[in-house]
Amino acid sequence: MESQGCAQELNRFLVEVFNGVLKTEETYVARSCPDLSLREVHVIEAVCRAVDRGEDNRPSAIAAALRVTAGTLTASVNQLEAKGYLERARDSGDKRSVRLRPTEKGREIDRRHAEFHRELVEAVADRLEPREAEALVRGLMGIAAFFQAE
Repeated sequence: MESQGCAQELNRFLVEVFNGVLKTEETYVARSCPDLSLREVHVIEAVCRAVDRGEDNRPSAIAAALRVTAGTLTASVNQLEAKGYLERARDSGDKRSVRLRPTEKGREIDRRHAEFHRELVEAVADRLEPREAEALVRGLMGIAAFFQAE
């Protein structure tokens, strides 16, 4: 395939796959946790990941990880706290600082969301030979590097 034709096909594919994954994930969230939006599930996921990895779980760090403004994150956290998925806690070492933590209800949503991603990855991996999977991972790492640089 010529370079321009390949670029057009890659663009079409990325747009379709991105939209397909997003729509599938939104449908999954709507069915499995109807009181949450996909954005809220991703906030819970980011908080769980930070806590589990011992990373910075202050709101500013979570906002940066999600590439949203502090105000956008605050609005989401307020809703998630009211719904019982997250809680704010004063830092034991610095009482001026607030940390975000998932509640057990938040942990359950994070587990369900992780299961969705496991099923998605398995569905793709089951269709590929090991060499194909390795090539796909290399290509996706390049795509991820592009988005991380933005």
